[in-house]
Amino acid sequence: MIAGIGLDIVELERIARLDERSDKLRLRILSKKELRLYEALPPHRKIEFLAGRFAAKEAFGKARGTGIGKNCRFGQVEILPEPSGKPVLYFDGKEVNGFVSITHTRTVAAAQVILEK
Repeated sequence: MIAGIGLDIVELERIARLDERSDKLRLRILSKKELRLYEALPPHRKIEFLAGRFAAKEAFGKARGTGIGKNCRFGQVEILPEPSGKPVLYFDGKEVNGFVSITHTRTVAAAQVILEK
């Protein structure tokens, strides 16, 4: 049974501008494991990765019904790939019963999260 659905979209240019100023955004958004994945990427993929994770975490907060804030912080949400590349959601270190899909074009990144009971 579906417990919640969340969707988010973000402009890559917006994320790139914030990331160019300092590393604060990426340190706030990405977990240590996600940051290691980010750092291993070629430069042109880094913004897509960061924007995709931002959108996915926002979508997760919407699917939970809390949004990002006191009860659901970016640092609590982690999206890690299985060996096949499929993204898997974790909240407070525990795998979430649900699905996440992340996509991007040359100008935007978007994500959808479906949570199950």
